[in-house]
Amino acid sequence: MTYRESFTAARIPGPNLDPILIQQPIRSLQAHEVLIRVSACGVCRTDLHLLRGELPMARYPVIPGHEVVGRVVELGSEVHQWHAGDRVGVAWLGWACGECEYCRRGLENMCERPQFTGCTLDGGYAQYTIADARFCLPIPQRYSDAEAAPLLCAGLIGYRAYRAAGAAQNLGLYGFGAAAHLLAQVAHAQGRRVFAFTRPGDSDARRFARSLGAVWAGDSDSTAPEPLDAAIVFAPVGALVPAALAAVRKGGRVVCAGIHMSDIPSFPYSLLWGERSVCSVANLTREDGREFMKIAGEIDLRPRVQLFPLGQAAQALAALEQGRLQGAAVLWCGDEGSYPPEQR
Repeated sequence: MTYRESFTAARIPGPNLDPILIQQPIRSLQAHEVLIRVSACGVCRTDLHLLRGELPMARYPVIPGHEVVGRVVELGSEVHQWHAGDRVGVAWLGWACGECEYCRRGLENMCERPQFTGCTLDGGYAQYTIADARFCLPIPQRYSDAEAAPLLCAGLIGYRAYRAAGAAQNLGLYGFGAAAHLLAQVAHAQGRRVFAFTRPGDSDARRFARSLGAVWAGDSDSTAPEPLDAAIVFAPVGALVPAALAAVRKGGRVVCAGIHMSDIPSFPYSLLWGERSVCSVANLTREDGREFMKIAGEIDLRPRVQLFPLGQAAQALAALEQGRLQGAAVLWCGDEGSYPPEQR
């Protein structure tokens, strides 16, 4: 097979249907696009929401995956910032119009006409993908392809939520999955104190959180031993929002970091009083990506990944849904002979 013919991809045919392997032809590139030979693609909780039909903007059938790491093999006529052979990352925001009110204000994450990788655009559960070169990101050299994949969403969305949390010294993380395991390391490296809230009864997750620098780890229904300055809710569980509000001190903030969440139950006004606040983060910007990749290149960030071959995309999603992962699931999309030796 050459990259000018066809490639294998794991495509979701429709809501509540597991990914199936297909052969897809490679189309011609538009002026600002690049063709990328994918080596690794992270498996994100957003992919689960896509699978379950919980994202109203999604189109089907679609090739999911928005934590894509690979190498450029072909360039569109107007691509000048990348060269063949460059390693690039492709994240959730695949395109923004640049013309709407939000884009003009530097808020392209809230573009009125966005396109999302692996949701409205085919993504990285594939041997090849096509992306807008202007939205591709550089990857710090210190990370392998598999390690770099979760940086592109778990890392980026975690970082945007982290900035929204302000200068919190005592930071609560609700849901200790791919994003929290990266953000805990960033916060620890920057001198913050991390309090990790995990699934009830998951002692392995609590030990994992403490191994990454958390000063305390407990079940999500536990009471933190100290008031929090801010909390970030990564788990898609609306009931955790009132719990987090009860845990933050006056003036504290609760940041909802997921693209989808179950309904937030009613709660007494006293939890919000005292100038506490609740906010969400939406998508990400290219500037978020550049800032986070700079930080990731400077600190000793160690992504924990569990690799699955491309043909096991459904099994990787099931492992994520069932909470059987520590860190992040990553699909290996490269040739079988290039599978990392420790995983063979």
